[in-house]
Amino acid sequence: MAPAKTPPRLLTLILATALSVLSLNMFLPSLARIAETLQADYALANLSIAGYLAISAALQLVIGPLSDRYGRRPVMLVSTAIFAAASVGCALAQDIWVFLGFRMLQTGVIGGQVLSRAVIRDLHQPRDAARMLGHVATAMALAPMLGPTLGGALDMAFGWRSSFVLYAVLGWMMLALLWVDLGETNAAAATASFGRQLRDYPELFRSRRFWGYSLCGAFAVAGFFAFITGAPLVAAAWFDLSPAALGLGIGIITVGFMLGNFVSGLVRSRTPLITMVLIGRVFATVGPVGGLLLFYLGQGNMWVFFGSAIVVGVGNGFTNANANAGAMMVRPQLAGSASGLMGSMTVALGAVMTSLTGALVAPETAPFTVLWIMLVTGVLGLVAALYVRWVDARDPLPDLG
Repeated sequence: MAPAKTPPRLLTLILATALSVLSLNMFLPSLARIAETLQADYALANLSIAGYLAISAALQLVIGPLSDRYGRRPVMLVSTAIFAAASVGCALAQDIWVFLGFRMLQTGVIGGQVLSRAVIRDLHQPRDAARMLGHVATAMALAPMLGPTLGGALDMAFGWRSSFVLYAVLGWMMLALLWVDLGETNAAAATASFGRQLRDYPELFRSRRFWGYSLCGAFAVAGFFAFITGAPLVAAAWFDLSPAALGLGIGIITVGFMLGNFVSGLVRSRTPLITMVLIGRVFATVGPVGGLLLFYLGQGNMWVFFGSAIVVGVGNGFTNANANAGAMMVRPQLAGSASGLMGSMTVALGAVMTSLTGALVAPETAPFTVLWIMLVTGVLGLVAALYVRWVDARDPLPDLG
């Protein structure tokens, strides 16, 4: 197969992103069986999630600058090859430490998520990039919902190792697709040394817009993590939902996200990025406020709780793609670095929010606590968006389209 010379199709970038998200949670239903088979404590086996999140957060800080210096294509090819090879290692592992070692190497697949955003920014102006990122974001929303269902079915039919066999097959297929379809899009690659690239990295730290947009996106995802962490306890302690009904309830925030993303796409061409982000943050604040009011008035039920999550999902649909596009437009020559740094912040904050929600939620007050946490993340994201609006008013950027 001849290597690609032209820019990739959007579908290729969507598939690369979906694989990176799927790698996190498809095998979750098998975690207990992995611990049993490899004769390890469940807490140790759980490092395949917690450790994966920590390393992927750190890795994004490196992948972005590497792609700015050496190009998107070689970095994505190498990272995908590492994931595919590591998946084979996980499938064959007979020892928990060997399994965890290969599992940590699987974090290479995060390049698909980070660099797909950077490729889109290379090819499109901010508004068009936001529209394309919206399509990619849909894959990021669907993969976490569908992944555990697929993983559970594979485990029941073939055992837990089958999930990692599928990871390996998908990884090698993705590598082949990238080879033939991912032409280089970073025209500035190889114009400066990697040392110079790292010296330019602090430009992002000095950009107020970058921090504002990045925090908007990070707090949006943090609210989602709070919901999926707390919803199982709410469902068990207050509503006595079956696992199937709980799965449907958790997935419903994704429906809200897709709705918000669709509506955002319809008006994005004539609406400034920051306005779209502000609309999203207002939705993400109104949803928990309405839910809390009804619960405090004694009218709370599962429809109120999950309905509040749908409204937050709509807000995230307005926010995520636009915030990503805004963060990467600040320093276009550092789009990869911006994508990596923003992604790292998002993963780190999501991990913190998962731990915090698990520690704070108690059966007696579960829906109140979860809604309050979602409200706090919504308000913080709204404050960040208002800060970007304030910066724009004092130091306007030219309309980049």
